[in-house]
Amino acid sequence: MGDFGAFVRRARRAGRLVVQPRMGFGDPGTMRAGLLATRDAEATTVGTLTLDSYTRVGDLAAVETALREGIGINGFPIVNHDVDTTRSLLHGIHADDFPIQVRHGSAAPFDIFVALLRAGLSASEGGPVSYCLPYGRTPLDESMRAWERSTALLAESRAGGVRPHLETFGGCMLGQLCPPSMLVAVSVLEALFFHRLGIDDISVSYAQQTNGAQDREAVFALRRLCAELLPDADWHVVIYAYMGVYPTTPEGCLRLLGRAAELAVDTGSERLIVKTVMESRRIPTIAENVQALEHADRVARAGTPASPVASPADGAARDSQTYAEAHALVDAVLNSHPDLGRALLLAFKRGHLDIPYCLHPDNAGRCRSYIDGDGWLRWADTGSLPIAGSASGPGVRPVTSSELLEALSYVQRGHDRPALSAEPPPS
Repeated sequence: MGDFGAFVRRARRAGRLVVQPRMGFGDPGTMRAGLLATRDAEATTVGTLTLDSYTRVGDLAAVETALREGIGINGFPIVNHDVDTTRSLLHGIHADDFPIQVRHGSAAPFDIFVALLRAGLSASEGGPVSYCLPYGRTPLDESMRAWERSTALLAESRAGGVRPHLETFGGCMLGQLCPPSMLVAVSVLEALFFHRLGIDDISVSYAQQTNGAQDREAVFALRRLCAELLPDADWHVVIYAYMGVYPTTPEGCLRLLGRAAELAVDTGSERLIVKTVMESRRIPTIAENVQALEHADRVARAGTPASPVASPADGAARDSQTYAEAHALVDAVLNSHPDLGRALLLAFKRGHLDIPYCLHPDNAGRCRSYIDGDGWLRWADTGSLPIAGSASGPGVRPVTSSELLEALSYVQRGHDRPALSAEPPPS
């Protein structure tokens, strides 16, 4: 019951984009209300149980204190709630026509996976790199071992007739200012990591960045690499609405979300994670989440075309800069060691994978990026990445602190400005 991947495939055959919130509440009654509202929205939706920040870092004692003392928390504590509470929450909602995914952010998700399986759920997301480097100081090798154990546990559930689904968060590293080739490479590598541990129903993520044409090039590169490297898996692409500094005006928020929906439609992506008009201010309400879901669905159904871009079958897509860079990054990792977990560790140790502006101790921190005059994310310094001969960018280019601050707010400023003036928004 509640086969996540199968639902998305049925929606794709029907020509519908699946839209999904990030919604999570600590109170079971409120969480159930949020799931019901998501299910009943005027859109093709799947449900989300987003977990709280204490559970994400394994501080279960803090969760217990919060529950005992009635302190509000910012997500559903699936590990601390007894299984009957979670099953009651899901009763009559989780089904084949409304599957639910657990979203968490944990570098060590074993207890989370145990709890979701006991509750009758089988879909989650994350990854040993993407849920380690941006979120804390957990050593990468510890995260790798934890994710190997956790993924194997999820794969074992197939023996009971369940088909588990995992979504890689690798296409969303730090949310912003990471050139798309690195996002594509990490997303593909985490998908391969899941597949080699027994998961054959996978989604690969990509987060909307600073330029729509570059984003479409990146998603086509992602699709091509998955077709080449995951031929015997069921996989689909999930787009995330922009994850950096979000617009502050309702018009800017809806415009940016609409462009994420257009990106999904233009690239044949199957699912979209939305953001709401309140993202820059506070945790959104249930009603605000529903508004975002329905807005994205309307834009997707309208099929508003963005500027022309090559399809994956065209030469321009096959030979794109993003594909060339991402292919080189993936190839370097896969050729470094037969065990993919070990290969990923070696790649970060050698700087063959390196996330710009990421301060984690296991990240080399030599790479830098910048936004060019057309709004494309470029490499300012490729460090030890195996792409020096093909990388877009000027070679080594210094990036000042003021440029970095300007870049961080580039999307927010560009989408808020039209609401305050007659200027057109960025492409």
